[in-house]
Amino acid sequence: MAEFTMPSLGADMDEGMLQEWLVRPGDHVRKGDPVAVVETAKSAIEVESFETGMVGRLLVDPGTTVPVGTPLALIEPAEKPAARGKPKAKEAKEPAKPATSGKPATSRKRGKAGTAALAHERGHADEGPLVRHLAERAGVDLDALHGSGHGGRVTRADVEQAATAPRSPSRGTPFARRLARELGVDLSSVRGTGRDGAVRAADVREAAPGPTVTARPKSAGAARARPSADRRPTGMREAIAGLMTRANREIPHYYLSTTVDMAAAMNWMHEHNRRCPVGERLLPAALLLKAAARAAREVPELNGFWTDGGFTAGAGVHLGVAVSLRGGGLIAPALHDADTLELPQLMAALKDLATRARTGRLRGSEVSDPTLTVTNLGDQGVEAVLGVIYPPQVALVGFGRVVERPWAVDGLLGVRPVVTATLSADHRATDGAVGARYLTVVDRLLQNPEEL
Repeated sequence: MAEFTMPSLGADMDEGMLQEWLVRPGDHVRKGDPVAVVETAKSAIEVESFETGMVGRLLVDPGTTVPVGTPLALIEPAEKPAARGKPKAKEAKEPAKPATSGKPATSRKRGKAGTAALAHERGHADEGPLVRHLAERAGVDLDALHGSGHGGRVTRADVEQAATAPRSPSRGTPFARRLARELGVDLSSVRGTGRDGAVRAADVREAAPGPTVTARPKSAGAARARPSADRRPTGMREAIAGLMTRANREIPHYYLSTTVDMAAAMNWMHEHNRRCPVGERLLPAALLLKAAARAAREVPELNGFWTDGGFTAGAGVHLGVAVSLRGGGLIAPALHDADTLELPQLMAALKDLATRARTGRLRGSEVSDPTLTVTNLGDQGVEAVLGVIYPPQVALVGFGRVVERPWAVDGLLGVRPVVTATLSADHRATDGAVGARYLTVVDRLLQNPEEL
């Protein structure tokens, strides 16, 4: 039996608060399935299972803060397919018995009313964690659905169909409804900020009278619960300050910068956007991020971690993208394998990542394994960024605003769009020659945007 523990979701995380369970005892989960929502000083993160098996006992109650490494639940090993599949196949082929067997005929043959009643009796415990989690994210009430699966089971298709149907603005997610009951909030009076007006937990907390909490506080030895609204802004500033102090103290930074002519890249982007629907158009940030990722593939010495006194190369180019949060502070989740994504895919992934970062729906893997961080403050009017490396990474890339400047090309002076690209790198892992090679590759790629 394996232990599901509070994960480390970044070098600045020492503890986390279990905000919500996405599974129940008896649920079957696969490695990578989201099983819980953990709140850190920076954001609420969906944490995935490290094992495949069945959820055993839940050891920590929602609302409890525990140190990293604390067991949260037990995961029992998965049964062998033959052992668990054979009885089910036999049961599925068993013909319906007449009412004389002592059981009502409706126990095996049901209409819509019967399946709905069965689903209500079960409380949707059999729906599986992914279906329930999908329903929560889409603001769909499982209790209101007629399942199309075997025995009235609600399927993913049922949830997706319900998510696209018109809904009442006062409808809330399951967690929001439960929180509303606990805090005495009338959901019909709450304005939802979720998809199609769905009421989210944050909306309920804002509408609650007096101090707001994430869930009912529990005590578990050294564990402690603290109000989310009071904790996060202060905790985030403390976490950022502590990590950056450590980075400045322990990492011998060196800094390089170059100015990149963006004329070719901007012309290519404008031509691409002219042929595409509005929703698929690119922004300069997509080209800059793709160039940074491709350059990291060509100069792998800057793509990885400094641990145990040595450099470890990243298994892929997982580009951490700095995202500013609405309540202040920032977080840098990863675009996985960014060097392999086509530009439209990267643009869509960037929008999705930023949206989920600001609504507290990031996955644990997205915040724990970036191999190189990029910060782009061009939309804020900044022309150059000299960042601090996020340990244990060994480099940080910064891009400023694309601006028009006098620029000489082939001996002729004209006005061209340019951007300042900067590199902060760890002198323990590389020297300036490696950093210069990286910026040269970034420049070359942006001069040939068709290669991106």
